[in-house]
Amino acid sequence: MDKSVSVLIIDDHPIIANAYESALESFVNHNATYNFKITSVYSLDEAQLLLDNTSFIENLDLVFLDMRLPVSTDGKLVSGEDLGKLIRAKKPDIRIIVSTTFNDNYRLHNILQSLNPEGFLVKNDINPKELLSAIENVLAGSPYYSKTVLNLLRKQVGSDIYLDEVDRKMLYELSIGAKLKDLSDLLPLSIAGIEKRRRNLKKMFGISGAEDRELVKIAREKGFL
Repeated sequence: MDKSVSVLIIDDHPIIANAYESALESFVNHNATYNFKITSVYSLDEAQLLLDNTSFIENLDLVFLDMRLPVSTDGKLVSGEDLGKLIRAKKPDIRIIVSTTFNDNYRLHNILQSLNPEGFLVKNDINPKELLSAIENVLAGSPYYSKTVLNLLRKQVGSDIYLDEVDRKMLYELSIGAKLKDLSDLLPLSIAGIEKRRRNLKKMFGISGAEDRELVKIAREKGFL
């Protein structure tokens, strides 16, 4: 009896999406009982449209999700991490394989805390064998992390730097030139709440000055932008 698996691939680079599709096809060649129904999209906007379809999300089993995706047109999603949280909210038991070019320990730690993905791949680690191993483990119910993520876990890096979607949205708006008065219209916070968050972010990143420019610079270096 076929094991039918509905798969959604979200990556803004078609060549990467094609690599996932090829890996899934190769997996079927060695595991004939599986049957994959694959949908690939290349932007947060396309993914949002699919997730608005209740029937689609209810039948979805596995998601390949890139972390570094261009901001959605409506500005509500600033990265793949935001989309991952939306997917989790709609279907908590879905299996997500995250892929990212980020290799900063703080950024990887933040993604682990935020999404707790079943698979976590750093793109520099990815090759056909790695992809097959990730698919096999995740479908079998076991988590799979590529070597860069495993090294992070082995070091047991603890981090006080955890940014939620509001923090990341604030950083994004600051990075494109938003002022304090603008943020109160863009975020679900009062002016006092925005100031408190901004102070906390600067404290977490070890910034003492009043300039937002340095905050944006450090956030970008750590992969939060």
